[in-house]
Amino acid sequence: MSMTAERLSRVKASASEAASRKARELLAAGVDLVSLATGEPDFDTPDHIIEAAIVAMRKGQTRYTASDGTVELKKAIGLKFQRDNNLVYAPDEILASSGAKNVVFLALMASIDPGDEVIVPAPHWVSYTDMTILVGGTPVVVKCSQNNSYKLDAHSLEEAITPRTKWLLLNTPNNPTGSVYSKADLEALAEVVRRHPRLLVMTDEIYEHIIFDGLEFHSFASVAPDLKSRTLTVNGVSKAYAMTGWRVGYAGGPAELIASMRRVQSQSLGSSCSISQAAAAAALTGPQDYLAERSAAFQSRRDRVISLLNWVPGLTCLRPEGAFYLFIGCEGLFGRQTPEGKILHSDSDVAEFIVEHAKVMVVGGAAYGLSPHFRISIATSMERLEDACQRITGAIAKLK
Repeated sequence: MSMTAERLSRVKASASEAASRKARELLAAGVDLVSLATGEPDFDTPDHIIEAAIVAMRKGQTRYTASDGTVELKKAIGLKFQRDNNLVYAPDEILASSGAKNVVFLALMASIDPGDEVIVPAPHWVSYTDMTILVGGTPVVVKCSQNNSYKLDAHSLEEAITPRTKWLLLNTPNNPTGSVYSKADLEALAEVVRRHPRLLVMTDEIYEHIIFDGLEFHSFASVAPDLKSRTLTVNGVSKAYAMTGWRVGYAGGPAELIASMRRVQSQSLGSSCSISQAAAAAALTGPQDYLAERSAAFQSRRDRVISLLNWVPGLTCLRPEGAFYLFIGCEGLFGRQTPEGKILHSDSDVAEFIVEHAKVMVVGGAAYGLSPHFRISIATSMERLEDACQRITGAIAKLK
């Protein structure tokens, strides 16, 4: 008898996490590797946030908290939504958890019945589809055209909706493409949502403050305030504030849904780390000016990497508008032969080749629902990015 639940046979491990784990193992073994697999800023957590955590510990704030977050953190989240997104949420419409990833999972677990469908535009973050399957739902992956910057359009959304559709799951700025939904993009999608009263919208806005070229970020619920009662706005402190290891995410949404998510969390996670919550409150209410500075640094890295890779025969790269990834087309390498005589047939083959011959860890595009591409993270130093690009260029030059 198997010790593993049958439903797990339909769920894959996170490809990006697997690549990061392999990178750590290779580095520990002494391999000269550059890992571009992990979506984790290389900046340090700002000092005032760390100091807030220290103060919390010294004040004895080391005990269990309310399942949905401390009063102080929920107040900070409410202030953030009002300041940055012009969204007003009452305390019972806010929930904090251990990372935005867990917030998404809680929402799906709290709302999905067997057979309910979740529309996931592709390319998409690796976990959306598998989390949907894990809770008994059915992911409906809609492949988005490069001609529309890999963004879901109103026509494609309308065609994907069925009587079983429960959620539309949007991610802007997008992981892995960096595409940003404009106000007009969201308004067009909102028109479709209005015609389907059962449809809920979940917007993952974790990269909100990492946006380039002077673009303005728009939150779905603020663009379509009449749909706020059907929208769950997900965010967190991991990316913009360089707090990945602190594990704090949050959401604002309808009180009924938040209460259901809180019930799930009370029987699973319990609550987030009290010290991390104090740090997150300081992040959301403290100085915000450095966010633009860090975003500008990511933009400079984007421009440099594109300048180095876009001319490499066989590679193409759409210019991302936010986040800190490049989703690189590699179909031009298919059919070419490695020095060992292996023919490259897929983006998985290309990713494996780059790891073996360039000693650069990347993630194949199939994991994000759209081949043939591979994803690299630019959340590392310019020096390491230039080194990685030189390695990739040199390895590709050896293909026959």
